[in-house]
Amino acid sequence: MASLNKIMLIGNLGQDPELRYTPEGNPVANFSIAVTYRRRVNEEMQDETEWFNVSCFNRTAENVNQYLTKGQKVYVEGRFQSREYVGQDGNQRRSFEVVANDVKFLNTKSEAEAMGSKAAPNNEAAQSNNSQQKSEESSQDQSKEEDLPW
Repeated sequence: MASLNKIMLIGNLGQDPELRYTPEGNPVANFSIAVTYRRRVNEEMQDETEWFNVSCFNRTAENVNQYLTKGQKVYVEGRFQSREYVGQDGNQRRSFEVVANDVKFLNTKSEAEAMGSKAAPNNEAAQSNNSQQKSEESSQDQSKEEDLPW
């Protein structure tokens, strides 16, 4: 029987992302997002908020750290993960997080700038970096095709 572990969230960043590096030098970004939903309690609508801790790696982590700030709206897609550890008090504890494989920025450039974004994602540097990355990928694809046995 097949199984699936996939989570999709849309919410607002609760804090600026925190960037660290693994011992191998790979970037890891951690942040939290608040997901709010409305439900009817008796005759009035009530907002309820759930908080999710999110981790992402490599280029996604670098982009998140560079462009996102507290309060910005994001779409996060990834898998749900739990970890067990022993707390400072000696008790067994469990933490939950989303390991993101895709993070989309949902604010417009002007909204991001108004919120005090570290950098606007649509600036010229990002565009030139993307074009450079695409040319590198196409040259890698061509070399891969040349290595094919048929």
